[in-house]
Amino acid sequence: MRGLSYFFLSALIHVSSGTPKVIGYVGRDVILPCSYDTQHHDDLSFCWGQGKVPVSKCSNTVLSFLDGAVSFRLSPRYQLLGHTAAGELSLTILNAQRSDAGVYGCRVEIPGLFNDQKVNIKLIMEEAPVEQPVTQNSTISADRVEETLPTSTPEYVEVDERTLEMIQSVTPEGNFKALLRVENVSRMAAILFFPLIIILVFIFRRSFVSRGTRANTSAAENIYESIPMH
Repeated sequence: MRGLSYFFLSALIHVSSGTPKVIGYVGRDVILPCSYDTQHHDDLSFCWGQGKVPVSKCSNTVLSFLDGAVSFRLSPRYQLLGHTAAGELSLTILNAQRSDAGVYGCRVEIPGLFNDQKVNIKLIMEEAPVEQPVTQNSTISADRVEETLPTSTPEYVEVDERTLEMIQSVTPEGNFKALLRVENVSRMAAILFFPLIIILVFIFRRSFVSRGTRANTSAAENIYESIPMH
């Protein structure tokens, strides 16, 4: 029983003494979380430093917050982008580098003896993963191509002779062939010869009328000559 109690006590100490880890990527912004409960405390002072939180203040301070404003900032890369009045004290490191790796400590000064809140975070820096851009000209493997190709045979549609003639008539060559068909040639001949026949009838009629007029004139002259003059 005593051994079992010792085991759970050891596990509890290990969990409570463990330092949370944050993985950051080189060249990107990194956020180290820290917060406190604003329902019981308002406008508390706090600090961030490199290294574990010591007995007092912060070691190697990179940022200090006092009386509702930043009182010290080691570099413009250290920013407070959260709403501090709401208890959001997270530290943002802009354009993080490998040299930024290590343990960071956040101390929130709470009134009272030994009431300060301490948070230690271990920052691990890694190279940012390379994102492969997807382009429309990307090479597709042969297996992928075979999967996308249809396996069914093409289907053929039967077209009757009338439909085929209508399709062929759409093209210029089809139009010319359509004009050479027997019924089209007959229609064109009728259209051309009908005015010609009318013209010929008109000419023959006019010639006939002229001859009749001349004949009547000659007959009248003969009658006039045959009448004796007194």
